[in-house]
Amino acid sequence: MVVVVSPSNVAGFPDGGGHFWVYMQYIEGLRQLGCEVYWLERCPVGAGANGQQDTQALRTFYARAERFGFRGNVILYSEGQNGVELTGSGVDRHHAEAVFQRADLLLNFYYAIPPGLLACFRRTALVDIDPGLLQFWISTGQLRVPPHDYYFTIGETVGTPQALFPDCGLPWVHIRPPVCLDLWPYIADPSTRAFTTVSSWWGDEWITDGKTVYENNKRVTFLEFARLPRLIDCPLELAIYYGEGDADDLRTLRENGWEIRHSAEVADTPDKYQAYVQTSRGEFSCAKPSCMKFQNAWISDRTLCYLASGRPAVVQDTGRSSFLPSGEGLFRFSTLDEAADALSRVDADYEKHRRAAREIVEACFDARPTLERILRTTLR
Repeated sequence: MVVVVSPSNVAGFPDGGGHFWVYMQYIEGLRQLGCEVYWLERCPVGAGANGQQDTQALRTFYARAERFGFRGNVILYSEGQNGVELTGSGVDRHHAEAVFQRADLLLNFYYAIPPGLLACFRRTALVDIDPGLLQFWISTGQLRVPPHDYYFTIGETVGTPQALFPDCGLPWVHIRPPVCLDLWPYIADPSTRAFTTVSSWWGDEWITDGKTVYENNKRVTFLEFARLPRLIDCPLELAIYYGEGDADDLRTLRENGWEIRHSAEVADTPDKYQAYVQTSRGEFSCAKPSCMKFQNAWISDRTLCYLASGRPAVVQDTGRSSFLPSGEGLFRFSTLDEAADALSRVDADYEKHRRAAREIVEACFDARPTLERILRTTLR
C-alpha cells in the first residue's frame, strides 16, 4: 500500500524539532503497518534575500530525512506559471509522477495545497490539526481548502452539537493524534525538577469575524498565569521561540520566577526536542485563546510526547472531553489555583503520576489504531 503524506512547512522550518515530530508520528505509524510512505511538501527554496537561507533549510531537512530513513522518499514541489512543478526531489520527476499514479492515498496536512496536485491522486484525505480554527477560517472565507475525498480531525467536538463553530458542511471523521510508542519510550528518571514546555510565543495571529478581533498567540494565555511560580515549589521553564520585540514579556515572566530558554537552543532538532522533553520532570503548558473560546477539546501532540515518556502534564482545559482523564498523569486546569494545585499534586506522588501518564497514551493515543482507522475509512 502506497501512502503519500503532505506536511505543512517542515522543510522551511529548520528550528522546528517538535514540528517535524508531528508528521513523523503519522509516517512512522504508517510504515509500521507495512505501507510504503512518501513525504510530499512545498519546496522552501526561493529567490531573493532568503534564497541562501532556504537552501540551508532544505539541506537540514534532507539530513533529517536521512536520519529517519526516508531520504529517498521525499518529493518536493513548487508552483510556477505552468502549474505545479516537481523540483529538487529525493526522487526524480518521472519517479514522482509514477508514485502519484500508484498511490492509494494522499494524506494531506497542508490546507492550501494546489488543487492541481490533488488531482494527481485517486484518493485524498485532509487532516485537520487546528480544530475550530480551520473551520472558522473556512466559514469566514479566510481560507479556501480545495475539495478532498475524506476529512479527518483531531478535534473531539468538530461537527458535533457541542461545537462552538461551524462544521462547514463537511463529513468530519474523528481521530486521535498518534504517538509511536516505540519511538517515544517510557524513560525512568528525569534529570531536572523543572516542569517545561516548548512553544511559540508571538506569531502575529489574530482572530476576526469582521466584528470582533482578538489576539491568538500563546503569550496571551501564559501571561495570564505569570504569577504561577510564586505559588508552587517546583521550577517552571519555558522554551519559547521569541524575538527582540518580546523583551517586556520575558521580563515579566522572569520577575515572577519563570526560567526562559530560546527553543532554538534546546529543541531545534528532532533529537534535541525529544531529549528536552524526556529530561523534564513534566509539562506545564497553556493553549492558544481560540482553543478555550471554541472549546475544541484539543490536546497537543507535544503533550502526548511528554506523557509517553512518563512525564505528567498539567495543561490548560480546552473543553469537555469524553475520554481525556484529569487527575492522574494528566491534569487540565482553568484557573491559577487549579494549575498550582495540580502541580503540587504531581510533586506529592510523582511515581504514580509518571506511570499514569504513560498508561494514558498507551490506552488512547497509540499510533497503530489511529492509522488503521484512517486506512480503513479511506480504502474500504
